[in-house]
This record gives sequence, structure tokens and C-alpha cells, in this order.
Amino acid sequence: LKFYSAAPAQVTGHDVLLSRTGYTGEDGFELYCAPDHAAEVWAKLAEAGKPHDLLPAGLAARDTLRLEAGMPLYGNELSREVTPFDAGLGRIVKLDKEGGFVGREALAARAGRPDEKVLIGLRGTGRRAPRAGYPVLGPDGPIGHVTSGALSPTLGYPVAMAYVDAGFREPGTELQVDVRGKQLPVEVVELPFYRRS
Repeated sequence: LKFYSAAPAQVTGHDVLLSRTGYTGEDGFELYCAPDHAAEVWAKLAEAGKPHDLLPAGLAARDTLRLEAGMPLYGNELSREVTPFDAGLGRIVKLDKEGGFVGREALAARAGRPDEKVLIGLRGTGRRAPRAGYPVLGPDGPIGHVTSGALSPTLGYPVAMAYVDAGFREPGTELQVDVRGKQLPVEVVELPFYRRS
């Protein structure tokens, strides 16, 4: 399957939709099946994976991988108030789509305006990670807020995504994050933090 495509398949004798998607930045697949078959499909896949050291991973692991891959998440980096252009996803908006779509006029208007806030990556030092909601500070005070953050087990240092005033978007820009009254130094870096090889 090509990336971001799906096809019907059979797994453990059950009809599933197999998609080459995921939210970790790694190559993988997702299975969609009827709820009453989910436990059986899971158990048989887990059993088949034992010789390959397959282990289940929870939501926290998935979210850390998502962050390392620089993938925005609804409720953190994405919301009804954030346009794809705000989130750095303007490249996927097809304003010339035949037949149009709901919200096209609003997005076309936004596409023509300069960025006010932009989604950026932040790299920290030490072991303390900026968390969602923490203020990002420029030389003269608050310029934005962290949307997601974690200590990256892959990279060995704290990483975060944040919305900041557009004038602070350049990689190498030194900023601070207010972590419960303590200012931690961070550096603006390009997203993603990690790309699978």
C-alpha cells in the first residue's frame, strides 16, 4: 500500500480496513474492524508477533513519537480556531478543488494574510520538558505558548511544539519557557525533531 492509502483485507478471518497510516512518524499500518471482533483480532496479532518481540505500546508512547515526528494533534496544536495555514499545513489545502468545500472562502482569505502566530519546534536542555500551556517568552515578555512537550527518549533532550509570534520563527532563535516560575532556555528548531531513516 502507498502511504495514506487503505484497502479492505482479511485478518484472522475477519474483514478489516487496512490503512498505511499512523501517528508516530514511523512506517506502519492501522487496522479498523468491527468492535465485536477487536479483542480476537488483537489477541491473534499479539500472539503472531511474539517471535518478533512485538510489544503493545500505550497512548503516552504514541504521543511522544507523534511529538518527535512534529505531527500536530487536535486539542493541542489543532482546534476549530486554528487554520491549516496557522499550523504550517497550508500545503495540503487545495483552494482550487473542483466544486469547492465548506470553509473555502475563509481559508482563501487566511491564505492571503501574513502569519501572525506560527507553530514551531523548541529544543531544550537538561531533563525538564516544557508542557502544554506553559508561556514562551521572548526578550520583552510572552510571545506564545507551548502546545505539546516531552523529554524525548529518542533524542535525549526535551522537545516541544509551540505557537509563537511569527517574528520568532527562525531556527536558532533563543527563547525561554516559563515552567512554573522558572525560565528554561530553549532554541527554535525545524520540525520534525526526528525523521525515520
